[in-house]
Amino acid sequence: MGQGMGSVAGKTAVVTGAASGIGRQLALQLWHKGMHLACVDVDEPGLEALRGELAGDRRATLHVADVADREQMRALAIDVAAAHEGLHVLINNAGVGYEAAFGQTSLEAWDRVLGINLWGVIHGCHFFMPHLAKVERAHIVNLSSLFGIIGMPGQTAYCASKFAVRGLSESLWEELRTTTVGLTVVHPGGVATNIMKTSEGDDPELLAYLADWYDDNAYEPARAAAQIISAIEKGKRRLLITPEAYLADAMKRLLPVMGNKAFGDLTLKVLKLGHMRKVRQDQWQRTMVEDRSGE
Repeated sequence: MGQGMGSVAGKTAVVTGAASGIGRQLALQLWHKGMHLACVDVDEPGLEALRGELAGDRRATLHVADVADREQMRALAIDVAAAHEGLHVLINNAGVGYEAAFGQTSLEAWDRVLGINLWGVIHGCHFFMPHLAKVERAHIVNLSSLFGIIGMPGQTAYCASKFAVRGLSESLWEELRTTTVGLTVVHPGGVATNIMKTSEGDDPELLAYLADWYDDNAYEPARAAAQIISAIEKGKRRLLITPEAYLADAMKRLLPVMGNKAFGDLTLKVLKLGHMRKVRQDQWQRTMVEDRSGE
């Protein structure tokens, strides 16, 4: 492991979460580099809109599937392998956000976040890896997050899922080291995707505010996609995207414990949400006196 894919022209990529955001940009840019595509999403209209931009003589197949659903993913791998002559790149990009403190996060919300963000990656690796192993050189991309590097208040479910993707990916680095399959784990910071608009949580006003902030200030998905594709071509194992991801990584290395609070305080200040730390503390106090045993 460690060798890059080199030129991806003529090869086939599977992209989950392809209907919008980074996934959509990945599909478009890989297509323009000469790849065949299998585009996966639960958003069928979004996939159909993408189809209209994939003009050319290469093969592009669209697949409506929920990455959290094991049987759908099992069937997806069979369908994609049957439709394409070989599978070379798997990009586990599909994800969902959730903004709430631990005490305000229901077990059903945990199921949803872990189902998509973690099990979606596990399902992708499990069902597609046998096909990737058949070609001369292949590559997997797993989307973690800045919040897979450093913990943040109000992001317990999301951080747990993205830290788990990081752990899975780093273990796979070692297991795949002597194989023909490479792997990149990606840690983006704020990227202007639909994840904020589709996120759920306990404060709709906060979610709306964050979605607007991301629209005005966050990194463009096209730039993120270009960096991911470069990492595939070069065989880069770890990719940080956006300045705040580099800052979080440095702070966590230098201050493994206090770095969390320092980065959290800075983030809330930049977002003009300094009051949220007290809000979360008050929520935690209320949670401690509630009887949750009947849930």
